[in-house]
Amino acid sequence: MKSHLWTALLILASVGSGLNAGLFFIFSNTIMRAFDRLPAAGAVAAMNSINRIIQNPLFFLVFFGTALLCLVLLIGRLNSPLVVAGALFYLAGSMGVTMVCNVPLNDKLEKVSPSATDLETQWHAYRRPWTRWNHVRVLACLLAAAAFVIEISR
Repeated sequence: MKSHLWTALLILASVGSGLNAGLFFIFSNTIMRAFDRLPAAGAVAAMNSINRIIQNPLFFLVFFGTALLCLVLLIGRLNSPLVVAGALFYLAGSMGVTMVCNVPLNDKLEKVSPSATDLETQWHAYRRPWTRWNHVRVLACLLAAAAFVIEISR
């Protein structure tokens, strides 16, 4: 019989993974496409604004809190392939990709001058890889959430 605490941790990890999947999905499906309809200067300014605003306590709680839950789950259930898979999907596919791929691209975009003559080129050089890596984050978070939900139902 599973403990109520273990089940609660799995539920929280699945909800956190789902929330992050939704956040990343809305970027891939809507926000980046909307930015493409703006002049490059507007897209760069808007993305830079989002990248500053998103760094807030609630986002950090969900993003990093889910990672912490995944570590706890991973340490607690190395014998459960679903828990290991879910935790690794989130840790590598969300946290890892964010830190190694998306954040460096964001940092580079922050340095782009609004008056640069090649702003359109710089925007597209940012947008394409950033969005591809964001798709990876969507999929990883969805797979993590699914793995945790399936584990709960077992």
